[in-house]
Amino acid sequence: MAGDLQVLGRAVKQAQYRHHRALDSGLAAVGTTLAQWDALRAIDRDPGSSARALAERTFQTEQAFGTLASRLVARGLVERTPGRGRTIEHRLTVAGAKILAAGNKVADSVLADSFAALSAAERITLLNLLERVGSSG
Repeated sequence: MAGDLQVLGRAVKQAQYRHHRALDSGLAAVGTTLAQWDALRAIDRDPGSSARALAERTFQTEQAFGTLASRLVARGLVERTPGRGRTIEHRLTVAGAKILAAGNKVADSVLADSFAALSAAERITLLNLLERVGSSG
């Protein structure tokens, strides 16, 4: 049983690794990285979010996200504005929205290729199972 779980864990990691490699390559062609695109995506989904909230959504520490956000600001892709209290809010600029849109096309293509062997019903089942595993513990 333990060996089977290790094989399953490795298979999940292998799929993730393949996605990351393909995304890194495709996103580089549109002028961004996987971490930057993921940050832009998180900001777009919840404009005005704090660094703490965005760090959680992108699986980073608050410090790492702050460094990444500073790079995005320097590139003119994100703007930071004062929020309530000491909170700094993050929003996409027009340039950031364009990079995000280009990155989304790359991601859609990579993931469509990756999951092409699965039927729509199998993709839904896989999503449900991974969400259940991800929310446990």
